[in-house]
Amino acid sequence: MGVGIGLLALFGFLFSDFVRQQWRFAIGMPSDWGHTLVIPGVSGYFIWLHRDELRRVQPFTPCWWGMVPVILGMGWYVLCVFGPKPLFHHNVMSAGVLLSILGTAWLLLGTAAFRWLWFPIGYWWVFGQTVSEVLMNRLTFLMQDMSAVGAQFLLTVIGIDIDRSGNTLTVWSDGIAHPLNVAEACSGMRMLVAFIALGVFLAYTNLTSFWQRSALVIAGIPVALGVNVLRIGTTGVFAMFDQNFADGEFHEFIGFVWLLPALFMYLGVLFVIRNFFVESTGRKGIPSAV
Repeated sequence: MGVGIGLLALFGFLFSDFVRQQWRFAIGMPSDWGHTLVIPGVSGYFIWLHRDELRRVQPFTPCWWGMVPVILGMGWYVLCVFGPKPLFHHNVMSAGVLLSILGTAWLLLGTAAFRWLWFPIGYWWVFGQTVSEVLMNRLTFLMQDMSAVGAQFLLTVIGIDIDRSGNTLTVWSDGIAHPLNVAEACSGMRMLVAFIALGVFLAYTNLTSFWQRSALVIAGIPVALGVNVLRIGTTGVFAMFDQNFADGEFHEFIGFVWLLPALFMYLGVLFVIRNFFVESTGRKGIPSAV
């Protein structure tokens, strides 16, 4: 108990700046990173799901090998703070925080309990922090291009005259041009991050086999991209009647409205994977449809 209290106090002092910075990101940009405030609760829920397994391994037997990642984690964090400038980066520093927390759980609760704790801690680390702006920009530009191409194809299929120049779509109505810019906010990155986090949650709580879980998480990518294309297409149709529909609060409202169908689509994918595909008992163990 004394070791645990001492480590918590040390972490509170050492990692306080990291926690404050993450808090500022979440509060300052709630539409992008507000979800990081919820992720620790989700990780706690994962641990609660395994409460029976954790009870069975009590009393906990400390494992002193856990001190290795604790020391490595704190050392890495200190190196990031006082070492070369490229290491002083929020995501790079987070690796030290992760190692320290994993090591503490292993140290205090033992190997048997750690088996049920490493995934919830890892989930918090992956989805509970702000992603590097450099990486996000690269992915955002790619998503912008894909969303613009998809929206152009969709509107063309339903008979709307549309041109595309880069990420700018031009919808024509009675010879009048209605420009529609697929900006960063329309790239679909917010929805993609949210769907991957949701996919991991649903896979962990509803599926058992590795391939099913992987398929559900991967399915979040086309679902998020497809719904974003529908959102941009809807905006393009409304822009034909009033250009103001492509901007401002109504533009945000369209994105919010499409969230519910997107959720049902994703739950539909979960239903199909869980009920129509099971593990084969054949010699090769290849999953098969039922």
